[in-house]
Amino acid sequence: MSLTINTLGIVGAGQMGSGIAHVCAAAGIQVRLNDVSEDRINGALATINGNMARQVAKGSMDEPARQAALGRITGAKSFDDLAGCDLVIEAATENEEVKRSIFVALCRALPPETLLATNTSSISITRLAAATNRPEKFIGIHFMNPVPVMQLVELIRGIATEDATFDSAKAFINRLGKTLTVSEDFPAFIVNRILLPMINEAVYTLYEGVGSVESIDTAMRLGANHPMGPLQLADFIGLDTCLSVMQVLHDGLADSKYRPCPLLVKYVEAGWLGRKTKRGFYDYRGDKPVPTR
Repeated sequence: MSLTINTLGIVGAGQMGSGIAHVCAAAGIQVRLNDVSEDRINGALATINGNMARQVAKGSMDEPARQAALGRITGAKSFDDLAGCDLVIEAATENEEVKRSIFVALCRALPPETLLATNTSSISITRLAAATNRPEKFIGIHFMNPVPVMQLVELIRGIATEDATFDSAKAFINRLGKTLTVSEDFPAFIVNRILLPMINEAVYTLYEGVGSVESIDTAMRLGANHPMGPLQLADFIGLDTCLSVMQVLHDGLADSKYRPCPLLVKYVEAGWLGRKTKRGFYDYRGDKPVPTR
């Protein structure tokens, strides 16, 4: 029997976790937000507050709805504080070992009926589920960034995911007013299987001197009608995340076409990860982004 999700736990209060908290609270769901420190949780609450205030200014949310939504989000200092949740979503960094260790610890704190999900953009759902004591109650729910703006959610079953878990997740996504697409459990699923090799190819185009940062982004914006160029998009996603997904594709499918571009590796090694570090393919430290190559 499927479960109605009325209380949601989120592990990871970064860009994705805070975005998921935002849309779920706005849809009337109680949210408990967890991270490694109280500062990170408070930072996420401030971000959500600011983003909802922008929605009020634009007329897509009214002030009473904003106040009510904010009132539904509480900080959870430990995994024990998530014990009363119907579903807990992990939205930590895109690193399999980190995610597996979170699920091992979560399973000790949660009652056996609690559903588990991961917001991974590329890692095997079946493998992550195997780190838990409830693989039949485990599913991939991959939100797109930024969560309040993007309409799509990818739903991915592991080999052991039961129908009731799948049906609960589907109803949950529908309640958020999002559109879902179902993907098989293959590396990077649908969106990133197509998107990240395109970004990686754009980096190769830069690496080989075919075009500059500006010419590549302009070409794809105006020539393919993309809302932002691939290098600008890579900076938005985070170059470390782009590299992680390419490594998952390369390792999982063993095809040389997924080899991460050496220039992408070099930027990540330099700590130039895009917008979040103020430098990537563009330098964001001034008034206007300036190409770094």
